[in-house]
Formats: sequence, structure tokens, C-alpha cells
Amino acid sequence: MNHRTRKFIPQIITLLFIILVFGFFTINAQLNMANRGIDFGYGFLTQESSFDVQFSLIDYDGSHSYARAYFVGLLNTLLVSFIGIIFSTIIGVIVGIARLSPNYLIEKTAAFYVEFFRNIPLLLQIFFWYFAALRALPLPEKTDAFFGVFFLTIKGLFVPAFIWNNLDIFLYSVIAAIISITVIRIYAKNLRENQGKHIPVFSISLAILIILPLLSFLFGGVSLNFEIPVLKQLAKTAFAYEGGVGIPPELIALTLALSLYTATFIAECVRAGIQGVSKGQKEAAASIGLTTNQILKLVIMPQALRIIIPPTTNQYLNLTKNSSLAAAIAYPDLVLVFAGTALMQTGKAIEIVSITMLTYLSISLSISVLMNWYNKKIAIKEK
Repeated sequence: MNHRTRKFIPQIITLLFIILVFGFFTINAQLNMANRGIDFGYGFLTQESSFDVQFSLIDYDGSHSYARAYFVGLLNTLLVSFIGIIFSTIIGVIVGIARLSPNYLIEKTAAFYVEFFRNIPLLLQIFFWYFAALRALPLPEKTDAFFGVFFLTIKGLFVPAFIWNNLDIFLYSVIAAIISITVIRIYAKNLRENQGKHIPVFSISLAILIILPLLSFLFGGVSLNFEIPVLKQLAKTAFAYEGGVGIPPELIALTLALSLYTATFIAECVRAGIQGVSKGQKEAAASIGLTTNQILKLVIMPQALRIIIPPTTNQYLNLTKNSSLAAAIAYPDLVLVFAGTALMQTGKAIEIVSITMLTYLSISLSISVLMNWYNKKIAIKEK
């Protein structure tokens, strides 16, 4: 037996063992379902769901199918995950840099925030924001407006809705601005690497992002109006807001808890990444006349990102999976709507749980692929 054969035998044995394990559980599940008279299949997805969902990004009611209910839960999960990733990243970067501040008060405040929020269980934080903070707010008829147009009540946050005219022209201007900024960034990078010259990319990009959309308002016929929420009396003691956009308290509580909790770990990733850049790099950059902002942008962050991105990817994955705790406060995410209500009504445990697991797996793998691509893109390539 040659070396190559001996190398593949353990792998073949391991693969056969995995197949046998999956085969055993599959056959066992089929026999048990057959004995109990349970049919296996995904045909239930086309059946009428017969239950309502309190918050949905798409049109949905009880007359729609279980497949539609699945998409409602999926979109709600993606919504809270996306918002949570954005907010936690912004907070984490700010707090991570603040932890390295020479100012004693700023540094200690950031350290207290990290130690406080990361050492309290996430579920308790969700309960605090929902039951202690948001459920203690006044009723709609007893709420005072913020700036005359924002209403924060026990039923959620109500904000003005945007009503656009010629929205397509505005979107074209935004796309043109993004393309222009990308071209300028590429040009600035080549100019810096080839000639050692530096141009204010941020200032130019900000000006383009403001000017081009502004031109669409001035010359493109684009206009923007606001639909302000108005309090209406539905019954003798029942009041509700009509118009505008209503954000349910469950979404607010879940987003706050996920963002503040995950931001603590991202902050530590940022702090470790910046500290991973040697002091000599910073001193060398300062010796050639670079400002503090230029040192951070051109020297420290490009190297620190190689350390920051991998653990931060894990935190994004954790945030997405932790969003399943939404069921504890009745936020209609994928677990509550599909793996909860739909499962109890249909009894299709294997089918629904497998779909839910595969969905979370697909979301996690998509985030991993995107972050790994970005990590390779910004990696410093040795010549």
C-alpha cells in the first residue's frame, strides 16, 4: 500500500461514517412518521396560512399561503439583522477608538460601556428595552411630539413618510454620485501610490454626494413631501396614528439590544486591530509630516483591518443568529412566524425546521463570503 492510498483511507472511512449516521437518522425518522401516519412533504407551503402577522414589509394576511408567511418572517429577520449590523458597526468603531483615547474620561466611559453591556445576557437586554423602557411609554393620546412630527408611544415610533415625485431621476443622480466617488477614489489611490500625492477624497466625495442629488431637485423636477402622522380616534377610548411610518416597539427593542450588545465585541476587535499596528509605523508616518487623520487613514487602518475583519465577521454572524431571540418579545421574525406559528398549525416539524435551519445557514454563509471577499480585497499584497 503506497503513501497516497494510506492518505485517502481515513478520509473515505470518515465519509462513510457520516453517510451511515445520516442514513440511520433518516430511516429512523421515516419509520416513526410512517407508524404515526404522518406524511412528509412540502406541499403545505401552498396552503392558506389562516393567521395574521402584526408587522410585515410585504402585503400579507391570513388568506395568503405558508410560503408567503415564510417570506414575511425572512424579510423581518433580514431587516433587523441589517439594521443591527449597521448600528453595531458604527457604535463599535467609535467606542473602539474611544478606548484608545488619551482623554481619561472618554477612555473610561468607553471601557464602562463595553464591560457593562457585554456582561449582561442579551435576552435580559431585550427584555429591558421592551418591557422596562418601551412598554412604559405613554399612550398615543397622551404623547407629546418631538419636533412636532415624531411620536414615541407605547405602540411604537411614528415618523413622517417620504412622498417622492420623479423618484427615478433622484435615484439616477445617487447612482451617478456613487460611480463618480468610486472613480475618484481609484484615481486618488493610484495618484498616492505612484506619485505620493494626496487629494482630499472625503471632502470631494461628500460634495459630489450632496451636489448631484441637489441638482436633481433644482433641474430634474424631483420634489419631496412629508406625510406627518395624525392622531385619530377609532373608538371611545381607542386612538391610533394614521399616515406616516410606524415602527413597532418590538423592532426598536430588538435593534437596540442587538446593536448595543454586539457593538461591545466589535469595539474590542477595533481596539485590538489598532493596537496590533506597531508604534514604529505611527512614528515613521509622523516623521514624514503626515497629520493624525492621515496616519489613521493611510497607515493604521489599512493594516488594522486585516486584524479587525475576521473576528468582526463572527460578530455579524452572531448578531444574525441572535435575532432569533425576537420570539421572546413577539417580533414576527422567521422563528416566530414560520418555525413557531406555522409549525404548530401544520405539524410539519421536520420540513419547517429544516427550511429554517437552511435559511439561517444560507444567510450566514452569504455574510461570510462577502466579508471574506472584502478581507482579501483590502489585504496588503507583497510584491
